[in-house]
Parts: sequence; structure tokens; C-alpha cells
Amino acid sequence: MHIDRIARFGAAAVLGLAGAAASAQTQTQTQTQGIGKDEIVLGSVLDLSGPVAGYGKDVRNGLLMGVAEFNAQGGAHGRKLRLLVEDNGYDPKRTVLAAQKLVNQDKVFALIGTFGTPHALAAMQVQAPKGVFSLFPMALSRDMYEPLSKLKYAMLPSSVDQIRGVVPGIYQRSKARKACTLYQDDDYGREVVQGAEAGLQSIGAVLGERTSYKRGATDFSSQVARLKAADCDFVVLGTVIRETVGAIAEARKLQYAPTFVAASTAYSDLIPKLGGKDMDGLYAVTTAQQPYLDDASPAIAAWAARYQAQFKEAPTVFSVYGFTMIELLAKGLRKAGADLDADRFGKAMDGLGDVPADIFGNPPMHFSPTRHLGSDRSRLSQLQGGRWKVVLDYDQMQ
Repeated sequence: MHIDRIARFGAAAVLGLAGAAASAQTQTQTQTQGIGKDEIVLGSVLDLSGPVAGYGKDVRNGLLMGVAEFNAQGGAHGRKLRLLVEDNGYDPKRTVLAAQKLVNQDKVFALIGTFGTPHALAAMQVQAPKGVFSLFPMALSRDMYEPLSKLKYAMLPSSVDQIRGVVPGIYQRSKARKACTLYQDDDYGREVVQGAEAGLQSIGAVLGERTSYKRGATDFSSQVARLKAADCDFVVLGTVIRETVGAIAEARKLQYAPTFVAASTAYSDLIPKLGGKDMDGLYAVTTAQQPYLDDASPAIAAWAARYQAQFKEAPTVFSVYGFTMIELLAKGLRKAGADLDADRFGKAMDGLGDVPADIFGNPPMHFSPTRHLGSDRSRLSQLQGGRWKVVLDYDQMQ
């Protein structure tokens, strides 16, 4: 959900979003693309064939389910949603092409749920000049909501804030002596390191050994050996799916058992599916919970049954995220009224105020003219017997 704010897109271009948003404020309803008399056209750019396709497919399904239920309820003021999804294979160059197609050819009103920081930033450079919204990207960077822009709304806190919030409590709880890190050598990994540093500093601790790997690496023997040799008993992971599994599996081979803590990128049912029992003990940040259907609440069980009827498979936490994005969008569209345009939608989102906690465990959110991030709160879960269990809830975080 992130990974590598690359300089080639240009800091000036990112800052230019504010100017593009200001010019977009002059749009009228007839000038706001993607809004028709009977429908609103959305786009999403996801990995459906690359290294995180497992995430992308489930986000897509959650989005599609949300769209179907919104439309079945009559839409908003006579308009229904139409969602167009493009596969980027987790390649930023393909993201640019996909965004150009969606924005310039398909004339979408917004891109929603774009997966990964480099991809969301790449898409923004295409979106901004056309006044196309970036809504709730699956990208854990502050760039998704800062600097404040008419066109940018997010629902998940950054990796920096996630890790900063959970590290102090679990470091003290585990009675650790030396904190270290293994991270992906890109912007995502560096943000995890930054969050670890800040969290540890708040309790008078420091980050010791730091070792990294290049994206796409499959061998972590040298990195794990360094951590073990440095006597690290607390390791913050800035890793994704297979890298998390690979690093922990290598540690088990060396009979090395530190406390492992990861950002929400590693909070996935794929981790225990791929790594088996060796993954037990891993901590990861989360908000929504993985929907285990054999002990689900009645509300989640009913939701999951509808999901399974539509997609013939069980939902995951990433399905939840996609569905939640459409739920938030729906609130803004209904509040905006029948005379919908970009300005009215932006004002409606700014006027949402408090959004209650949902059935999936997401915290209450709040949107205002000066706050375009729904929530900055996280909690911590641990893999126990192959299942994620909440061990530090929102009110237990520092």
C-alpha cells in the first residue's frame, strides 16, 4: 500500500496539487467530468497481476461490492456509480498509463483506492490538472492528505504514524533490550524506520542495527544474520507479504526469536497461509480486523455472506477496506445534494464531521475543511495459532 515516493515525479509536481485544486474550484457541474444525469464514473488502479495482486484483487472486490449495494439502494439523488478498474502490475509506469486512460479517455470523477504510494503519487500528477479527486488510496504516506488539497482525502494513517504509535507499548510490554530494523530500501521502508525512531525516542530508547533489502529480494539470510549478531531482541519490519514471510522464516532457521513488529502492510491472512506456524508471534498494526467467519458478529456474518454470494470466496481485511471506501464516498455524495459538481462534493466531504466506528473495527473518523485524513489511530494485533488477535486496542496505545 505505498512504497517509494520517487523523485522522478517531482516535488514541484506534488506541491502543484494545491494550485491545481484551486483552479478546479472554478468548475461548474457541466465542467466536472465523470458526473452525468444518471451516473458517476469512478476509476481505480490496482495490482491484479503483480507481487501484491492478492491485496489488489480483494480491494477491487470490496469496491465492487460497495458499488453494487450503493446502486441497489438507489444511489444518490438519482445517480448510480460505475467503477472502472485498471491493472498496473505494481509498475509505476503502468500506473501513469492507467491513470491517463481513466482520466483522459474514460473521464472519471475520482480515482479511489489506488494501491501503493508511488502509484498514488504518479496518478495524482495526471488527476490534478483535470480536477479529478484522489479518494482513500491504499497508500500509507502523509502525501495522501498533506499538504491540504481540495482533491485529496484519505482514511488510513501513514506508516510513520502507525509505527510511532504502536512501538512504545509493545517494546515495553516485551521487556526488550535492543531495538533494530529490517526494511525495504525505498520510501515505504524509510517511513517505517522514521516511525520506529520517533516511537522509541518517546520512551527514551534508540534504534540500533539497521539493515535493508532491495524491493523484489527473496534471500534475507545476510540481513537476519546481522540482526542476530547484533543481539537485537526487538525488530521492526518495513516489509510486505513475501518479504515478511521470508525474513521470519530465515530467523526461525537460525533459531533466532526476537519480537517482530510490522506496519499494516503485513496484516494479512496471506502471511500465515504462506508461512505457516513459523509466523505465530508476529505483531502488525491494523484498524479493521480480518473477518474470520466462524466467529464473526451477526453483522459481519451477514456482510460476508453477501460478499461470498457475489465473488464465490471469503472476504479479507482488504475486501473490508475497499467496501469502506465506497461507504465513505456514499456519505459525501448523499450530503452533496442533487446539483453535484466538484465544489459541492468537496464541501460535503469537509462537512461530514464525525463518522461513527463501523462493524469491522475501524475507529471513528472525522473530516473537516482542515482535516482530510479520516483517522490517525491504529491498534496492534498478533498472529496466534494462525489467526490475528488484537492485543493493544485503540485506548491502550500511547
